[in-house]
Amino acid sequence: MSAAPAGARRLPLVLRNPSFGRVWAGQLLAQAASRMFQVGAVWWLVGFAGGEHRGLDSGLFLMVSTVPAVALAPVIARIVARYAHRTVLAGAATVAGAVAVTAAALAGAGALPMAAAYPVGLVLAGCQAVFDPCLTTSVPELVDDADIESATGFELSTQSVAGLCGGLLGPLVVDAGALAGVTAVCGGAYLLAALLVGSTRLPHRGAGTGPAPERRSLRRVLAGLPFIRRVLVCFAAANVFTTAVYVVMPLYSREALHATGSTVASLETALGAGTLLGSFTGGRLPGRPVAVGSACLTVMAAALALPGLVTGHAAALASMAVAGWCVGVIGVRFVALFQRLVPAADKPGFFAVMQAVLGATFPVSSLVFGALGDHLAAGTLCLAQGAGLVPVALALWWLGSRAHRDGRRASDAPAPVPAGEAS
Repeated sequence: MSAAPAGARRLPLVLRNPSFGRVWAGQLLAQAASRMFQVGAVWWLVGFAGGEHRGLDSGLFLMVSTVPAVALAPVIARIVARYAHRTVLAGAATVAGAVAVTAAALAGAGALPMAAAYPVGLVLAGCQAVFDPCLTTSVPELVDDADIESATGFELSTQSVAGLCGGLLGPLVVDAGALAGVTAVCGGAYLLAALLVGSTRLPHRGAGTGPAPERRSLRRVLAGLPFIRRVLVCFAAANVFTTAVYVVMPLYSREALHATGSTVASLETALGAGTLLGSFTGGRLPGRPVAVGSACLTVMAAALALPGLVTGHAAALASMAVAGWCVGVIGVRFVALFQRLVPAADKPGFFAVMQAVLGATFPVSSLVFGALGDHLAAGTLCLAQGAGLVPVALALWWLGSRAHRDGRRASDAPAPVPAGEAS
């Protein structure tokens, strides 16, 4: 592959590397299915099944959906480090597909109560919590070293495409076929993803697939990366307010816009399209990752507050698009940076920890904003999101400034990261 002609090297990575292309397609299907079920179930609870506590019901569902990534981080790290990545990816997708298809059959027969959405969401989230860090860890086994950054960009942009597709289809499928329809579509997508990944050979699979004697505990992994640890804490705090959008957006659509599932779908599409654009353009922005991240958090604060100041579909669409772009930029800059800075032996543990740290505040955010949504106007929740991000942006900027001033900008890194590099 390293001796490929120049013409072949100019082809997109998914075309010149068939193994990566199949895994990429599997990732798209699995993550789209996960997002579709999450958005669809929230809209089902807000628009159809929920009563006067629809805010709390939807917030509780989102809280349940984030528990596995947080609670099972040590277990997930051991699974990813110990077993062949192809087996883990295909197994997680297969279990999720089987559960979703079973739930669809029961729902179609009228034998699935409303409360069943919670355990189904829990299982699907657990499978996705295994799938995502395993996928990130397996990137070096799929591509040459020179393609790692390109592969990371594809992986992150695929999350955006999957979020866009799932967010668009979820409410529409629920409007057409209720919970049975969305679980059936999700189940089919998961099973097809399992087939694609399970039939793929990892061309660069090396010694890292078995138990590694040098592997460190999760606590030691983060203890050895102090700068990255502080950055993760900042983003975990930011997620208290950014991830609340998944509760606030359906409530805003129903209460402020008096809209249907198509409006929720359009807002999800704007968020996903913005994230996709950010994933592709983030690497071209000048500046160090922390400086870019703090600037993006500031812009996101203004964007999330906009619908609280100006009520309307256009303002909400603009808000979601800009917020999504900021998320995409932050993701591609920092994940690519972590791919380079974290030692190979620590990557399975690190990416599981990263997922857990960043997701740790999601349950709190979902429950708090969901409960508040039963008592406060959705526009007020938008203003609260924007106001909450401002001190986090300042903290991240201060962290980068202090590290740069002390000569420790990359205290965890062997070399500085050039401006304009997607890291």
